[in-house]
Amino acid sequence: MLVIQDAYATSDLPQGGVAAIGNFDALHTGHRLLLTQAVARAAELSVPAMVITFDPHPGTVLRPELPPPIRLNTQEQKERLLEELGVSILLVVRFTPELAKTPAPQFVRDFLGARLQPRAVYVGAGFHFGHARQGDLALLQELGQELGFTAEGVPEVVYRGERISTSRIRQAITEGKVEEAREMLGRPYAIGGVIVRGDRMGQRLGWPTINLASDNKLLPADGVYASRVFFPSYPATFDCVTNIGTRPTVYENYQRVVESHILDFSANVYKQRVELAFHKRLREERIFPTVMDLSAQIRRDVEATREFFTRQRQESVEP
Repeated sequence: MLVIQDAYATSDLPQGGVAAIGNFDALHTGHRLLLTQAVARAAELSVPAMVITFDPHPGTVLRPELPPPIRLNTQEQKERLLEELGVSILLVVRFTPELAKTPAPQFVRDFLGARLQPRAVYVGAGFHFGHARQGDLALLQELGQELGFTAEGVPEVVYRGERISTSRIRQAITEGKVEEAREMLGRPYAIGGVIVRGDRMGQRLGWPTINLASDNKLLPADGVYASRVFFPSYPATFDCVTNIGTRPTVYENYQRVVESHILDFSANVYKQRVELAFHKRLREERIFPTVMDLSAQIRRDVEATREFFTRQRQESVEP
């Protein structure tokens, strides 16, 4: 996938494709519906499927007094997910105070019409853009007739009676509701990073673990999860039990860690880059009377994880 940074300031841009516009910071099921439609239309027209997105998140510029929203995906994850959906060009527009003041018609004429000349544009039905959020789907459709492109609005996707949003998914992950997050994302929430050296406490307990230094700032709530870890170096994916927390049974005031016991696995993978996906929350993190009690609970967590993934695989092959 071709990635063009600071696209709004770039004069030589690919033209004639089908463009999807949005932040796409979560790439949840609503985003995926929009992008799937845009990619399908691009295939019909035999032109590139393009995504126009913004960096930094507009909220950090428009509301600087608030903490910046925590992104669900790293840039690397976002690019990979977009490419998997069939997007061939990613245009990253640098969002600045000056851009925020740009009237919506000017953005459409100068950027879309003059430099990109798309065949079609896809946005969410509630999409707004330009100064004071005055631009919307109706404006895109009106100016599209003048500039030679069609504009399509894709309806929002609803989960349990409410529209799916990035903030809603972020809240579910923060609360440890990774199964709800998976339903809204259309995939398990995953974090990437490098395996770092730990204190080998898991090894001493009889349950060796890998410790992950996460690239993602958003971690699920402290607790124990049935998860899967992907090693690009193999490439292969393995079932594992992941604990997020401070390990209060063996330490006081210890740093928060992400450590996973990989089922039926013994290779040395120190310093390897992996991606860890969370499928189900098994329990909260808690203090046990002794380390022997902790070890016994880990055994139960391993069996629960094994049963969970065995059941998932059986269900996936049933007619």
